[in-house]
Amino acid sequence: MLQGKKILIGISASIAAYKTILLVRLLVKEGAEVKVLMTPASKDFVSPLVLSTLSKNRVMMDMTDGNEWSNHVMLGRWADVFVIAPLSCNTLAKMANGLCDNLLMAVYLSATCPVVVAPAMDEDMWHHPATQNNLTKLQQYGNKIIPVNSGELASGLYGDGRMAEPGDILAYLQEHFFRGAELAGKHALVTAGPTYEAIDPVRFVGNHSSGKMGFAIAEELYNRGAAVTLVTGPTQQTTIGKGIKVVSVQSAAEMFDAAQAAFAGADITVMAAAVADYSPAAPAGEKIKKNGATLDLTLNKTKDILRHLGSSKKQGQLLIGFALETEQEKANALTKLQSKNLDAIVLNSLRDKGAGFGVDTNQVTIIAKDGTEKNIALKSKKEIAKDIVSFITEYHA
Repeated sequence: MLQGKKILIGISASIAAYKTILLVRLLVKEGAEVKVLMTPASKDFVSPLVLSTLSKNRVMMDMTDGNEWSNHVMLGRWADVFVIAPLSCNTLAKMANGLCDNLLMAVYLSATCPVVVAPAMDEDMWHHPATQNNLTKLQQYGNKIIPVNSGELASGLYGDGRMAEPGDILAYLQEHFFRGAELAGKHALVTAGPTYEAIDPVRFVGNHSSGKMGFAIAEELYNRGAAVTLVTGPTQQTTIGKGIKVVSVQSAAEMFDAAQAAFAGADITVMAAAVADYSPAAPAGEKIKKNGATLDLTLNKTKDILRHLGSSKKQGQLLIGFALETEQEKANALTKLQSKNLDAIVLNSLRDKGAGFGVDTNQVTIIAKDGTEKNIALKSKKEIAKDIVSFITEYHA
């Protein structure tokens, strides 16, 4: 999403400047071109050498460098967005009142691009009326403010004032400035993760699904402009896009109800969850004690969510399923594709090294109902998600 985007980073004097090292790295990793400005005092908190190495550009700090003039006007016109992180209390006051005593302030006052700030300061400074007044001024000037976090501060106190984490700043930029429009106006439903079928209040029948693939697909659909509902079983994953509607469920029955409710309004549905095929017939109300040598469980077949959605699919709705197989992979995937009235199925195999549950990579084949196939070699699940969503956008083209 950030490929080729031009991002200017401004760093003011705050202990939180160490976080900006990771922010620069994340932006470059996403394909952005990054240039860094520093106030003279900020070099006491973070090394210009580290930042220049990671950004692959010379770090700028002074209005002049030897016999060269740092063209602050052109810097503010070069960038797609100017991010000041961390924003210290002192630099905030200068921005609010138009003071210009360093290169960062000169660029800010002449910038024609959007300006985003991520404040960082101690709690008492953050809550001081002067600081809050200055923040109000910045908003009135049209600047965007990324909220501070609450937590342990450099002073040893616990409270508001922590700079937002680098990943959250990246997500903010993606969501507010660089979200695509390929799927604008489309509604998408994605399912992710495992389901847990209760044996008793303590134990359950489940599987090893981490939810990483489904979450990556939901993020990519959202990044390309779709309104996304993500129905997820128990997982440690979190969404980056704050606008994604997340519906958390535990069991296959709960996932059936949530998916059915969202499906009617969905233009695109991607069923990436690993839903249990069977569930205990009579879950115990209390913890089962270890009394006998064996424990017999009667399992009932769960409702087939994918088959139900396929049978109720309307003209114009795109329904994609997943098939994780261990044998006769393609034959089983084709049977699932046809019997459940899918438009495409994403096949992966537990026999492929680096694919399957719990890992960050995958290797898949997308098979469309017209017989066309797209083989995608081993890569990160985020990259796989991009390929799947590209298939979706081509389908809707």
